[in-house]
Amino acid sequence: MPLLPRSNQYERAYALTPEAYKSYLLKDLAKTAFDVGETNKARMYAEKMLQGANLQKKDWNLGNDIFFGNMVLGRLALKAGDIEQAKHYLIEAGKTPGSPQLDSFGPNMTLAKELLEKGQTEVVLEFFDLCAKFWRYQPQLSEWTAAVKRDGIPDFGANLDY
Repeated sequence: MPLLPRSNQYERAYALTPEAYKSYLLKDLAKTAFDVGETNKARMYAEKMLQGANLQKKDWNLGNDIFFGNMVLGRLALKAGDIEQAKHYLIEAGKTPGSPQLDSFGPNMTLAKELLEKGQTEVVLEFFDLCAKFWRYQPQLSEWTAAVKRDGIPDFGANLDY
């Protein structure tokens, strides 16, 4: 049997997952759909994350849903050429209360990097300030802030993958 594209594998897993656990797969579904160019699916999954975040008040995944739902919508906006909307979503992502993953590994910086490449330094610096409220590894944020203030684009390393 041939291997399915990664996005199809996530969709099959989502279909087989009990309803109570489906929301935990939305981040991977949205990010993967974006990566393979399925923008309508990426938007749908990102919006589901944000809708779920409005419903769940105590779930440990709440912060991930807020963060990644907004990040995917921001990347979609940027891909469509809407820098202002992308900036809005970056700030909304930074307003997450955090999560076990975001608090320890830190936030994904893909949208921040893409906005820096478009010369949008102020919004990225504001995003870094918001991230400092939930991410405990402050030295890295300080280094990145210094690089951006020198008109550079930091090496975000693994924070482009999380």
